[in-house]
Amino acid sequence: MTNTPTFAGSCPLPLSNQDHVTLAHGGGGRMMHTLLERVVLSAFGNQPLASRHDGAVLETGKGRIAFTTDSYVVHPLFFPGGDIGTLAVTGTVNDLAMCGARPLALSAGFILEEGLPIATLERVVASMARTAKAASVDIVTGDTKVVDRGKGDGIFVNTAGVGVIEHGLAIAPSSVRPGDAILLSGDVGRHGVAIMAVREGLQFESTIETDCAPLAAPVLALLAAGIEVHCLRDLTRGGLATSLIEIAESSRLHVDVDENAIAVEDNVSGACEILGLDPLYLANEGRFVAFVPAAQAEPALAILRGQAVSARAARIGAVSESPAALVTLKSRIGTKRILDMHSGEQLPRIC
Repeated sequence: MTNTPTFAGSCPLPLSNQDHVTLAHGGGGRMMHTLLERVVLSAFGNQPLASRHDGAVLETGKGRIAFTTDSYVVHPLFFPGGDIGTLAVTGTVNDLAMCGARPLALSAGFILEEGLPIATLERVVASMARTAKAASVDIVTGDTKVVDRGKGDGIFVNTAGVGVIEHGLAIAPSSVRPGDAILLSGDVGRHGVAIMAVREGLQFESTIETDCAPLAAPVLALLAAGIEVHCLRDLTRGGLATSLIEIAESSRLHVDVDENAIAVEDNVSGACEILGLDPLYLANEGRFVAFVPAAQAEPALAILRGQAVSARAARIGAVSESPAALVTLKSRIGTKRILDMHSGEQLPRIC
């Protein structure tokens, strides 16, 4: 009798019904959303959390405030155009801005690994101070913990922030309406490629820098001009594609975008072709989408283009009623395809 070797196959995609946490659960894709629904939302269910926005909007009796928090575990700590400190302040300020709030103050929590050079911590803190000053916020409280050598990764940073909402709009996925225009504040994909290049020691003809930047100024300019902003979302983990999918699913509307209108730098596009990455799913730390009434799209674009961080703003698509909860992309060659969330993520630990 001939012995036939057995074949042990494995699925290249992570499964969503796993009993243990994997890196894919933190990637911003379908697995992360499933984990949040199964564990977090079911335990902490409340109206602000159910809105699934970048932060919570809370009534104080004398007005509304926005509150948000985030943790940063990026590797490497320093990358072209920024570092974990820049990222921590920017990310929290931007989440407040996406709620339509004027950022007021932040907290900073540090988890330090034994053996971290003090010079590294000083460099990170200096970056946080510069970024906070540029964003017109103060870091007013915080916490520091130290873990045993080998039990961390140098430094992890947590930031929380509060902001004041000075208008009567409900800026959230639930406010998106059929006919809305979709505006993108600039090119996409640079942050993800910048992290990958440093992490893997890749060299390109020109250095690709992160797009990391505070976004409150263009958002507040839109609101000050009376633009009826329906929804805002910064394009962090999961990139442009995942952000649009989240909004389409939350609003139960159809989002249709044109790839030709989405700017991608030539060096980023080239890097993605070499590495097999899709720039639409790459993380950004200084880009956002805005959903506004079609009649206000051109005035809104003029305002965005007047701000340095959103000077390349463009209209990339529109909202319709059906097919509901779906995002479609008109490709550069004119074909249509459906955009869906990745099961995990393209790049680990990009924020």
